[in-house]
Amino acid sequence: MPRKRRPKSRSFRAPKSLRKFGPLLMSTFRQERKAYAAADAGAGGEFRVASYNVHKCVGRDRLFAPWRTLAVIREIGADVIALQEVDQRFGDRTGLLDLAALEEETGLVPVPLDSYRSSHGWRGNLVLVRSGTVTDVRQLVLPGAEPRGALVVDLTLPAGRLRLIAAHLGLLRSSRAQQVEAILSVAEGGDDRPTLLMGDFNEWRLGRRSSLGALAPAFGPLEAHVASFPAKFPMWSLDRILANPHSMVSHIAIHESPLSRIASDHLPIKAQIHLGEAWIQAKRTARNAAVAAA
Repeated sequence: MPRKRRPKSRSFRAPKSLRKFGPLLMSTFRQERKAYAAADAGAGGEFRVASYNVHKCVGRDRLFAPWRTLAVIREIGADVIALQEVDQRFGDRTGLLDLAALEEETGLVPVPLDSYRSSHGWRGNLVLVRSGTVTDVRQLVLPGAEPRGALVVDLTLPAGRLRLIAAHLGLLRSSRAQQVEAILSVAEGGDDRPTLLMGDFNEWRLGRRSSLGALAPAFGPLEAHVASFPAKFPMWSLDRILANPHSMVSHIAIHESPLSRIASDHLPIKAQIHLGEAWIQAKRTARNAAVAAA
């Protein structure tokens, strides 16, 4: 039986305008991508961040044990970590951690704050950084029935520039919705640096009833998270690490160990961040927005 001949494939010929400018556009994009990636890769583009509600260093066994909190932070091995409930809530709001021992054990140092004389954080929030430069810190008062706050920290890390927003949202849904709006109002600081938003958001719901819905356009998807509370048997995703652009997060997980399961009522969450790709995408988005506006 004679073999059937395959029909000749027609070669695709791009439009004249694309043939003329396409190679130039692709070459420009490749050079831009290579330059951004090289800048970040040369400084070590990937690093680890974490968020941990330390529950005032009181464990599930009701013992006040700051040494356990320090040990869990050391286990996590983060380059940047946001802590919640690091101070006493009332009175002179005394800090509860041994920051000197923490620096000696982990290399992490707190970002500079204007706070109460004996406090470590801002309304219980503290950001620790292993290496890098803090270029700006804003202490944000969040609206609501409780004294809640957030830290907006601009960092220049070995991997590149980053804006970090560390927050502890309130227990009331109406307060959380107001607090989310306040955070979004300062999330963009007039430049194109990638932004991480993390902390204890006290919200387990998704969809229409969630107080976090307004975050979705900038920091979504919100569904891709892990359960961190309660520490004994985690069922709810109260603690979150969100990113804009989302592509900078390559992996997110809880940090679970014998110590972390008892040191607080929350488990820590951690994420691997690749700032090089995030920087490229942020630059591309800003460029596309400028072209569209023109």
